[in-house]
Amino acid sequence: MITEIAQIDVKPGSEKDFEAAVAKAKAAFGRSKGFHGFELHKSIEKPQRYRLMVKWATLENHTVDFRGSENFAEWRGLVGQYFAAPPEVEHTEIVLTTE
Repeated sequence: MITEIAQIDVKPGSEKDFEAAVAKAKAAFGRSKGFHGFELHKSIEKPQRYRLMVKWATLENHTVDFRGSENFAEWRGLVGQYFAAPPEVEHTEIVLTTE
């Protein structure tokens, strides 16, 4: 299992619209191969900054399967207009947990 972490800065004043668009995009993620859920976090110190944390079975499920799909196009169509800059994306894997 890997976690995609996307840092997304949105245009000032578009925070609620962005959050609603991400909620609408749940279906696009849900249809995607290897998808295991996501969380959207909003920065307290920088309220226009979000971190979208998506669980994928494999790295390729995100970088190949999702990014090359109509589901990705649907996602970007819903949320892309709110981006202040392109998202910064990285992938992590768990090395230690308290659970």
